Amino acid sequence: MTDRSLTLSAPAKINLYLGVHTERDDRGYHRVDSLMAAVGLADAVTVTPAQALTVQTVPASDFPMQKNTAYRAAIAMAERYGRDANVCVTIEKRIPLCAGLGGPSTDAAAVIVALAELWGIDRADPALDDIARGIGADVPFFLHTSPALYVGGGDVLATEYPVLPATPVVLVKPHETSVSTVEAYRRFDESPVPAEKPDAIASVLRAGDAEAAYALVHNNLGVISAQMEPRIQAVLDWLRAQEGTVAVDVCGSGACSFAICDTVAAAAHLAGAAQQNGWWACTTELIPNTVQIDAPKK
Repeated sequence: MTDRSLTLSAPAKINLYLGVHTERDDRGYHRVDSLMAAVGLADAVTVTPAQALTVQTVPASDFPMQKNTAYRAAIAMAERYGRDANVCVTIEKRIPLCAGLGGPSTDAAAVIVALAELWGIDRADPALDDIARGIGADVPFFLHTSPALYVGGGDVLATEYPVLPATPVVLVKPHETSVSTVEAYRRFDESPVPAEKPDAIASVLRAGDAEAAYALVHNNLGVISAQMEPRIQAVLDWLRAQEGTVAVDVCGSGACSFAICDTVAAAAHLAGAAQQNGWWACTTELIPNTVQIDAPKK
């Protein structure tokens, strides 16, 4: 391993389509079709050679580092490649937790990418996808391009689509609101909400028709999350009533929601109004890349 340090941009994601099905795979996981797109809101992950593996977050997290997905990713990489993951990982957290934005998943992917770079491993090595899948369903997405459809348990790459334009997006999350993904799936099993087929949105994305795709945004697990947490439903109702929104839905299982907007000005106005309502909110945009190694500053 070299003695250089790497800083990576680890972006959040939104689900343009999330279809959860009642069938399960051999692992007991629900069959999930997940069409994800990366957005510009990103954690900054710095990986520096060290005497032993450590993971720290800024601000500091309230759980042991061994439970951090980034730590687990480093251990899995070390086991797969027979190396020592002697690095210090520092994660500057900008993506809110318990939001459905993929924060822990993108951080784990950043560590996989960083160690592959430092150890001279091709980023296209299929073993990296296997390692990512072992950490969490969304982790493989952050190793590839955006947007893309994942099937199986939502963790197997099916199709990558043409790059979407840098469309403005507003993210809104009620403070102190979270949804247990496990509980959301349990509620789904009790009272399943049928998923629309992804064929229509997949077809227009393949044709490069972004506007048509936005009109087909869908998330049947988000319906359950909004039933579980009325504050999510309040955000959705408010966003859908605002001018300038093209599509509105829940991010993953929540508790964050997103609005795709027709202009940057509309997005800025919406984020400001959401903050006035007492919610966390930020403006961002759809981006074509997932985890990227930042170029060294000159």
